[in-house]
Amino acid sequence: MAEKKFVVRQRKYGGESQIFSIRIPKDMVAILDRIAEETGRTRNEIVLKSLDFAIENLVIEKK
Repeated sequence: MAEKKFVVRQRKYGGESQIFSIRIPKDMVAILDRIAEETGRTRNEIVLKSLDFAIENLVIEKK
């Protein structure tokens, strides 16, 4: 049987937070809420993790 590990990673970003408002389609909010419920995380955490992933994997194509 594989050894179970409880992994807690340090927060990637620290310091003060800032309110940042965007418009999101209602169906996307519903998806985010479902993911948050299934993972036991807040919607905010899901959005932050998604943005972090997008930033780290972003490729800017130049013309």
